[in-house]
Amino acid sequence: MDMMKGMNKALDYIEVNLDSHIDLKEVAKRAYCSEYHFKRLFSFLSGITLSEYIRRRRLAIAALELRNRQVKVIDIAIKYGYRSPDAFSRAFQNFHGVNPTLARNPEQNLKASPKLSFQLTIQGGTQMKYRIVEKGPFKVVGVKYVVEMVNEILSPTYEDMIAGISDYKMKELESLSNKEPHGLVHVSVNYTEDMEGKATFDQYIGAVTTIEDTNGYSTLDIPPLLWAIFEVDGDWTQVEDHWQRIYSEWLPSFSYELAEGPEILASKDHKSEIWISIKK
Repeated sequence: MDMMKGMNKALDYIEVNLDSHIDLKEVAKRAYCSEYHFKRLFSFLSGITLSEYIRRRRLAIAALELRNRQVKVIDIAIKYGYRSPDAFSRAFQNFHGVNPTLARNPEQNLKASPKLSFQLTIQGGTQMKYRIVEKGPFKVVGVKYVVEMVNEILSPTYEDMIAGISDYKMKELESLSNKEPHGLVHVSVNYTEDMEGKATFDQYIGAVTTIEDTNGYSTLDIPPLLWAIFEVDGDWTQVEDHWQRIYSEWLPSFSYELAEGPEILASKDHKSEIWISIKK
């Protein structure tokens, strides 16, 4: 519950600083968590990156200020962090569908982007089976993709990533699994995002193994970490629902935050485990 209060305090800070520099370390401080944790939690709960949210809020407010014909476009552009009228016009056109000059028309339709607020909603009825485990280092081998994400749209998509691995390679990777988490694993790591609203991360599809001969596959060395491990029975729909509940219900209710480390989905025999790296 305190985490959600902190998230909303951070949003209040962002709101009053839309026309000035927004210090992301200060944002995270008001949310009582690390900058990494805030960005990941914000992205998962809202469906967009933090930088994209800030960009949309600034462009929405800029559109309102353009109604005042006494204010110059260049002044509004500079006020909301754009270095030139051209850069502001391109961003404005991409978001609202019209240029700033046309937006001065009071009858012109423009996009709204309301201020967000977060609430803790417990869905109830469905228990979450989890355990907290401290594990030493281990190794993931598999196929590596560098993924770009804009507004939660992935490039390449997971479907494309899976389709790019032959059935033979999939079986070969599964056969390498000899250490927990067992089975085929999907590992997301090295998440970053920029102020243009684009996030990137590395995606590995493979297995956890102690075998040295990796047959040319990419290798990811995972350091010692504390893990929250959640058991999931069911298909991909149940996995997605569980993942959402981890971020929206479990994390805000417990005294842990995300560590800057991997997120793992392991699947074997129609059962799955979600591994989230955490810290106190």
